[in-house]
Amino acid sequence: MKDKMLVTTTENIKNYEIESVIGEVFGMTVQSKNVFSNMVAGLKNIVGGEIRSYTDMLEKAREESIDRMRVNAAEMGADAVVMMRFDSGSISTDMVSITAYGTAVTLKEKE
Repeated sequence: MKDKMLVTTTENIKNYEIESVIGEVFGMTVQSKNVFSNMVAGLKNIVGGEIRSYTDMLEKAREESIDRMRVNAAEMGADAVVMMRFDSGSISTDMVSITAYGTAVTLKEKE
């Protein structure tokens, strides 16, 4: 169910209307890189450019937080999550938290 659950940043979904609002849903993860990656990132910081290992870490964290949010919504009986947003923060110099959040709803097709 969670893999097929619609997640959107909009409030309205074409051809559907919100039947009921279930409530807020969240998915959170905290990620960090290993010491070697941090050293490579420090060197890259001197010469400039994208630090690919951190980009990959953030992408993985984003996907994980969305998956966890979908599980939370499915457990609440939702058909979809609307108005999805992200929040992020640093916990320390080498850890980042990513939270996906939105509103769990049930849908019905428009007549």
